[in-house]
Amino acid sequence: MPFEVGDVVVRRLDDEHWAVVEPLVYRGKRDRFVVPAGFPTDFATVPRVVVWLVPRFGRYTAAAILHDWLCTEGIAGGAVNARQADGVFRRVMRESGVPVVRRWLMWCGVRWGAFGDPVRGEGWWRSAPGVLAISLLAGPVVVPPAVLIAVALLVYGAAERVVGALTGSTTQDAGSFRT
Repeated sequence: MPFEVGDVVVRRLDDEHWAVVEPLVYRGKRDRFVVPAGFPTDFATVPRVVVWLVPRFGRYTAAAILHDWLCTEGIAGGAVNARQADGVFRRVMRESGVPVVRRWLMWCGVRWGAFGDPVRGEGWWRSAPGVLAISLLAGPVVVPPAVLIAVALLVYGAAERVVGALTGSTTQDAGSFRT
């Protein structure tokens, strides 16, 4: 296991965010990163329409928390650049036993997430051939169910709003596509 402590200990902040309770220490061959207690995370930032394929937590949870830290504090502090943060994420998933297809899909997802971001977009074009190749291969498997789920979420959201209006109760995120 690439982390000094095997268990991730977190406490709930709200419906989507958690805080690390005990420091999460990653030690690689050359790298050592410490995610401090109190650091907020949403685990794996996965769009709602694809959580059927990549749930927000799993064998890769510690890697996802480390990636959250690398993409904020790690980049800001100069420990890594954006492209390196995503590469460390993929490497740590491999070291954590995440199956090869899942880790490459997740790497592709975080690289797409960096596209156009003023901080994380640095170096994106160097990754573009791999990102595009994986996207083309995964598209036929991922896109059709994601489209069906998006439609279902829209219908569900509309039903929530109608029922809420009829009963006088509403929810703040009915039909939301937030992750």
